[in-house]
Amino acid sequence: MTAPEPWPHVLLLHGLTGAGRGHWQSWLAHELAQAGAEVDVPVFSDPDAPSLDTWLAELAHHLAANPRAARRVVVAHSLGAALWLHHATRTPADDHSLRVDAVLLVAPPGAAWRHPDVHGFTPVPLDPAGIRRAAGWTQLVTGEDDPALPVDEAVTMAATLKVDLDVIRSGGTLDPRTGYGPWPSLLDWVRDRHTRLAAREPVG
Repeated sequence: MTAPEPWPHVLLLHGLTGAGRGHWQSWLAHELAQAGAEVDVPVFSDPDAPSLDTWLAELAHHLAANPRAARRVVVAHSLGAALWLHHATRTPADDHSLRVDAVLLVAPPGAAWRHPDVHGFTPVPLDPAGIRRAAGWTQLVTGEDDPALPVDEAVTMAATLKVDLDVIRSGGTLDPRTGYGPWPSLLDWVRDRHTRLAAREPVG
């Protein structure tokens, strides 16, 4: 029997206002730490009124801090996913310190999403070449009823980026408001990117 692949170094990118108690990112960080994985959970500057340029600089700093990890995975939620898409367009082809092995973009905001305290993050750039420069594998997951990213737009986004897409039934924005604290299939995905993302529990 083949031994499971070791845990990667995991970088979690939060969305607007951060990822507090009860959020799946907090749960995931705890589970990974308990399993012995290395986890980086940055809190970006001014999470309630973010600056894209500031967040990009802070993201680059966190990526460069662990360039020698055997395998690196990024899991980004909401505005953090938008941040990664902007980062990907700016990733130099020859800077391997910024490249990771796998990225999961969870519920990125769509083109029509707006917030009075957020400027410059949307619409997100859809750059398939940049996506491949930034990571060896990128995957998108969204809720079928996410008001910030309608399913048809998510399908178009995934097709444009040439990445896999999982759609979660009744997932909404995939945050604590729709029950996404513990999320077992996400923990499985971190270890094995071939795992399909599923609802936190069967939907009746």
